[in-house]
Amino acid sequence: MISTVLTVMKYIFIIFAAASVVKIVIAKNRSEKLIALMILSSVILALLALIAVDSDQIFILDVALVYDIFGFLGLLAIARFLPQVRHKKDREESHDS
Repeated sequence: MISTVLTVMKYIFIIFAAASVVKIVIAKNRSEKLIALMILSSVILALLALIAVDSDQIFILDVALVYDIFGFLGLLAIARFLPQVRHKKDREESHDS
């Protein structure tokens, strides 16, 4: 019974991951893409934890923890860089007109 529930949850998370990838591709602005990327990161983290529970391999939780730390650092780097790109783009448009 538990194995069936875990398998169904894996497929649900895979569907959510695919939907996040589609949102990343079709999003118009960078902030929407960043939000979809963070959702994808969270879904992958949950999927890794689910795989660890289902397979009784605890080291996968360590991989999930490291993945989450790097994902958070990546988010901070992108969030810091995004306003600079937007500000530079605004300056270039004001000089062109």
